[in-house]
Amino acid sequence: MLAIPLPFVMALLLVILLIRMIAHGEATLRPAPVFIGTCIPLVTIVGLRWTVDLQIVRFVQPVVAAVLPPIAWLCFSDLRQAASHQRWLHFLPATLILVLSVTWQNWHPPIDFLLSLLYFAYGLSLIHRAYAGLDSFERTRLSDAAGAQRAALLAGSLLLFSGAVDLLIAADFHFYQGSHAVSIVGIANIVTLPLLAYAIAIIGRSVPEARPSGDRADDTQDDLPASPEITASTRDDNRSIAAIETVMRDKQLFRDPDLTLTRLSRKIGIPARQISAAVNRALGRNVSQFVNEYRIKEAQRLLVETDMAVTSVMFECGFYTKSNFNREFARVAGTTPSDYRRSAGPLNA
Repeated sequence: MLAIPLPFVMALLLVILLIRMIAHGEATLRPAPVFIGTCIPLVTIVGLRWTVDLQIVRFVQPVVAAVLPPIAWLCFSDLRQAASHQRWLHFLPATLILVLSVTWQNWHPPIDFLLSLLYFAYGLSLIHRAYAGLDSFERTRLSDAAGAQRAALLAGSLLLFSGAVDLLIAADFHFYQGSHAVSIVGIANIVTLPLLAYAIAIIGRSVPEARPSGDRADDTQDDLPASPEITASTRDDNRSIAAIETVMRDKQLFRDPDLTLTRLSRKIGIPARQISAAVNRALGRNVSQFVNEYRIKEAQRLLVETDMAVTSVMFECGFYTKSNFNREFARVAGTTPSDYRRSAGPLNA
């Protein structure tokens, strides 16, 4: 029976994941699918190192590995702000690794050590972003912000682990002439890449699709950039919160499952960071929790006053996934949606 090396199996699974992402509407040039697409040749190269160990494979592997941390970081960077025109700067280290790989036979530069520094730098940056708070993920759905934060923490931790592995490889070459390097690389990539790809896939699903102009009747009227006058008149935290409460109460904006901090900012004409700071200082919560409390209040009303299924209530109130709905309901109400309905007694009692 033909035995397929494990890295090739992992590459096949990543191909399936990439196809699923594209089939679910992810643009092929967005960072998440690009990251998955980069993982596939890297895992394939590891498989070739296990089987044939060609010179060209040894040359390409560190170059492809140097591309992964910047792409992973850009996936999370896009959640905070619009795409920067200076993205290309993040790929300068990969260019340096390419040059060092070309000249490796001449002076044996410490490529593995440099790779470890690259992975450590981007890993620490992602962890710092995760601990910056839920409101730092301005372009994710507010209901998915907690998941995006956990994914950033996981991705950063995996990059740190990969950096440690590169140091181990450098030590192996120094003390044992690299006799264990292939096995170390193979095992490490098989452990980290699928988990890292999964974290990036979560991020890809947490960003709502851009709405075409005129898609909703109120977008043209409300989604306006903040003017200096509006910004100046809403610097007070209480006024900022009052503006949020107005669109939540009068327009029931919380019902939009694709609501992000960026979209909320456009709706009320106040900068996203100012909204976040006001809610944090005045209420001791983040914007996601603040909006979700409106959603849970509406869910409580629907559970008591209607016979709608719990899942229908979840979508009606603006939640995107059942896990987020249950978690936020328990945080606000101290119980599950089903238990809350049972404790409320007969309908309209």
